Amino acid sequence: MMKLVLKVELYDNKVKTKAMKAVSGLSGVESMSVDMKDLKMTIIGEADPVTVVGKLRKLCHVEIVSVGPAKEEKKEEGKKEEKKGGEEKKKDPKEEMADIIKAYEQYYNQMRQPYPYHYYYRVVEEDPNSCVII
Repeated sequence: MMKLVLKVELYDNKVKTKAMKAVSGLSGVESMSVDMKDLKMTIIGEADPVTVVGKLRKLCHVEIVSVGPAKEEKKEEGKKEEKKGGEEKKKDPKEEMADIIKAYEQYYNQMRQPYPYHYYYRVVEEDPNSCVII
């Protein structure tokens, strides 16, 4: 279940009913509500946000405010994240920076290997195709 919040410019009830008919006809839409005061439309279901916005743009100007899980799933996930957050050991910012610097130094030293220099020169007398201006 996803919750899609859109900012729509609905200026009267006629456009509002057209927008609601257009969105309710899409597959995956379970519930929807429109707040005329804040000009926001909330859609709950498995509908693709791109198709919903595409349908509504034919009727009015639409902006996506947020796309995320519905409230029921959000509460359960929040509790799980809190438990995980308590178990993890937080590092000091200085230690994190030291780890990053060590990793960078290892990468930099790996990439910075000396290349053997090869010098090549031509002698004018040996090369018949060369030209010398005196």
